[in-house]
Amino acid sequence: MIDRDLIKRALAEDLQGGEDITSVATVSGDEKVVADFVSRKPGVVAGIDMARAVLEEVGLTDISVHIQDGTSVKAGEVLMTVRGDTRAILLAERTALNFLGHLSGIATLTRVWVDAIAGTHCQIRDTRKTTPGMRLLEKYAVRMGGGTNHRMSLSDAALIKDNHIAAAGGVAEAFSKVRAKFPTSEIEIEVDTLDQLREVLLLKPDLVLLDNMSPAQCEEAVSIVAGATKLEASGGISLENAKAYADTGVDYLAIGALTHSAPVFDIGLDLRAE
Repeated sequence: MIDRDLIKRALAEDLQGGEDITSVATVSGDEKVVADFVSRKPGVVAGIDMARAVLEEVGLTDISVHIQDGTSVKAGEVLMTVRGDTRAILLAERTALNFLGHLSGIATLTRVWVDAIAGTHCQIRDTRKTTPGMRLLEKYAVRMGGGTNHRMSLSDAALIKDNHIAAAGGVAEAFSKVRAKFPTSEIEIEVDTLDQLREVLLLKPDLVLLDNMSPAQCEEAVSIVAGATKLEASGGISLENAKAYADTGVDYLAIGALTHSAPVFDIGLDLRAE
């Protein structure tokens, strides 16, 4: 996945209308070099196409991709190799690594969560807690790590939360207004208690969000719903208790940390002689 407009903005931000004064001063304009993008630790790669597009944006064309997005790698593996003008490679280096490290970090963390609930039918799902301007890329990285995407935008589906319920005058009122205005849209409703769950089931929502419920409450919710709608657990979920939540029978675990708290995956650019 590539966002060329974002790449242009990132490179422009790095130069601020000027030039790379360090490289211009220390590197001759005729020098050529070979550079490898190398993983410094194990993880899952995402963002290869973005990194390659950064290199292309500065005029580099001799690029060899060795690892595809979604691949698990070991420390020391070469992900991609570029040959060409040294100044151009150094100009692209940080921007390419920023995208590749950030997206691979999301994919790597997602895979940790997916592995934590292995053996259940539950899926790890992201949220809208994404970096402004990078949502499509970050949600793509979640998929590369084995997770699934919630709605991409507010226009994709309805999610009726407590503030909507308060504004509409009640959960039934909020639901009926959304259904009347957008009859074909999927509707998800957030509930805080099992009594609220019983109430909203009568409305036949497509999905119910169980907010800050314990595994025991989620298990009871699954029993109450009996397959009538899908259930998503959110809030209070950690890697330590994720399996307990997944074992309750809920369909999704909503994990905002996938995109808002993923550590950057350590990748370096190593220059070498041809």
